[in-house]
Amino acid sequence: MYGDPALPPDFVSLPYANPDAPKGGRVVTGNVGGFDTLNPFTLKGEAPWQIRHLTHEALMGRSWDEPFSLYGLLAESVETGPNREWVEFTLREEARFSDGSPVTVEDVIWSYETLGTEGHPRYRAFWSKVERIEATGPNSVRLTFNTEDRELALLAGLRPILKKDQWEDRDFTAARLEDVPIGSGPYVIEDYEIGRHVTLRRNPDYWGRALPFRRGTNNFDEIRIEFYGDNTVMQEAFKAQALSYLREFNAERWATQYDFPAVERGDIVLSEIPHSKPSGMTGFVFNTRRKPLDDWRVRAALIHAFNFEYVNDTLTGGRQPRITSYFSNSELAMQPGPAEGRVRELLEPFAQSLPPGALEGYELPHSDGTKRNRGNIREAMALLNEAGWTVREGVMTNADGQPLVLDVLLRQDALLSQVNTYMQIYKQALERLGIELRIETIDNAQYLAREAEYDFDITFMRRAVSLSPGNEQRYYWGSETADEPGGRNLMGMQSKAADAMIDAMLSARSREEFTAAVRALDRVLISGRYVIPIHQYSVGRIAHLKELKYPENHLPVYGDGIWFLPEVWWYEAEDR
Repeated sequence: MYGDPALPPDFVSLPYANPDAPKGGRVVTGNVGGFDTLNPFTLKGEAPWQIRHLTHEALMGRSWDEPFSLYGLLAESVETGPNREWVEFTLREEARFSDGSPVTVEDVIWSYETLGTEGHPRYRAFWSKVERIEATGPNSVRLTFNTEDRELALLAGLRPILKKDQWEDRDFTAARLEDVPIGSGPYVIEDYEIGRHVTLRRNPDYWGRALPFRRGTNNFDEIRIEFYGDNTVMQEAFKAQALSYLREFNAERWATQYDFPAVERGDIVLSEIPHSKPSGMTGFVFNTRRKPLDDWRVRAALIHAFNFEYVNDTLTGGRQPRITSYFSNSELAMQPGPAEGRVRELLEPFAQSLPPGALEGYELPHSDGTKRNRGNIREAMALLNEAGWTVREGVMTNADGQPLVLDVLLRQDALLSQVNTYMQIYKQALERLGIELRIETIDNAQYLAREAEYDFDITFMRRAVSLSPGNEQRYYWGSETADEPGGRNLMGMQSKAADAMIDAMLSARSREEFTAAVRALDRVLISGRYVIPIHQYSVGRIAHLKELKYPENHLPVYGDGIWFLPEVWWYEAEDR
């Protein structure tokens, strides 16, 4: 995105991969919930989240050891216009789908057009910025853009490529479960059973196994995804070694509950994987499409009432620090105090519409750590009174006598198993303000349907961000996607200031200008009081069978993820 890629043209492998890693072995992972489709490219249904990363490829691939650099995958070369107003890819002649057929320019064009018009909404924003896509030779394709956005040339390289002939005379959006999309990736779906498992087999004829970009990656012969009804059952399965590894997101549980016999014997190893990526945002998001959550004062009051210090100490032993901004732990995070320099220059044209604190400086409220949280409860009451809400006979009501009742929607397979406990504690705190909090926990299918229609007041949200944020920020917080069904802008945020900061970020020509724009965006987001932030994941925690190995001497900048486990791990029995 800025400057030159870190790796030379003759690189041997990605720096965090072991080019001599042995092939073989089987790894079993677990998901909570179920699946009703094996097509991860449409909005319809829920597919196992790992599939699209393992079975399908794009024209280029990302190095997770750099903020944003791409290297050739299906494409052997890339060329851009002087201002990145167009990008042209030349396909590798040896690129093949898993059925042995060549990846063609026609497949590329069809994939971009189909995903951009009929695919999941995550693909549509990019397609709206493509003026045209055209073949420029037997193995080359060019995309010309209608928007000044330097990131588009990179994003173009990351769209998954599907096989056009598979969908001839078929409705791509109405695929049956057995209509598994054919990809060019290193794994193919070998077997599945509804509600039980999906098994992927490493393709022995995988076309790209000798590429430097792929050397030392995708080492397991088999990856099996088992499905469980809840997190507790899945954890017990791991203790019995029915699963090969488990990611743990709770620092307290990691410190106190991983002393079971298999760990003590050394059959299970506990590995901590540090990273240098921003915190992103994890917490409980307010749906501002609904009253009274469209009032920043009400949202501010609800944030004051959330006693993070007490909850964090109760559930994680105080071991996990709180998220303080959308880009915590990085140079992209807003700086404390008033906005200064270029950040202030970017924000000042929107001064009248900015939420309080965006220019002056904003910090999340802190409690004294006690259960009562008296000071913040007083602040919350004052903010609610200012917004027109008062307590009558123990019930918080507005001028029309309507009580303040909020519905929390949670899914059964939330990434944090203690999410429901967070809300139970919060419910008690809100009762002191006369606010009723109704908590509803439903299965994945129901949750996805209601989330897509924004049928909630509050729900759990996790948004990861990178060291080179880009167009995905528009999808997360942009006005254009606020009312789009199935979108990622859960809070319904519509801010001209945020839109302008994203534009400035995407048109930046230097790292300094880019950083200023992101810091300005961060101020708009955090001062908007759209989310109750909880704790951040400052380190990845993976408990795994002792036979699973990883390159400990060079961990990727981005730490743990699908690009780390299972991509660069390998199986190594003791007798090797």
